[in-house]
Amino acid sequence: MINLTKRVPYEELNDKQKEIYNYQKVSAVLADYGICTIRLSDDWNGADFIAVDLTGKSINVQLKGRVHFAEKYLNKDLYICFPLNNEWYLYPHDLVFENYNNRNGLTSQPNWEKNRNWHTARPSRDLLDLLRPYLLSDYHGIKSAA
Repeated sequence: MINLTKRVPYEELNDKQKEIYNYQKVSAVLADYGICTIRLSDDWNGADFIAVDLTGKSINVQLKGRVHFAEKYLNKDLYICFPLNNEWYLYPHDLVFENYNNRNGLTSQPNWEKNRNWHTARPSRDLLDLLRPYLLSDYHGIKSAA
């Protein structure tokens, strides 16, 4: 029998276990919006899972532990999902990246030039303002390319 008497602290999980944990948590949140999720065993076009709403529209989602932009995710119609302060964000990667880059010159920063990606666990006020419409508690529906 599995042990249901002791909760395991998130910090004690390895990276793969954290990814599975986060997937389960955000799937429960998305279910409140009538969205079911389909986990992918291997990143498919950059996606960790597919989110499907009640009308059958779907989006590809990359699950992260923090806000994240990457060159490899550009032009893939991909959404990024991440937790922050016990809340979840689900944002269209290219749109938020473009807006943030236009405001802050992200692609000219040394980390981007070296690694072709950028992420932070502590988003600036400016970035949080850009992400605000994508906070799941305030979400008004997923826009799909389909």
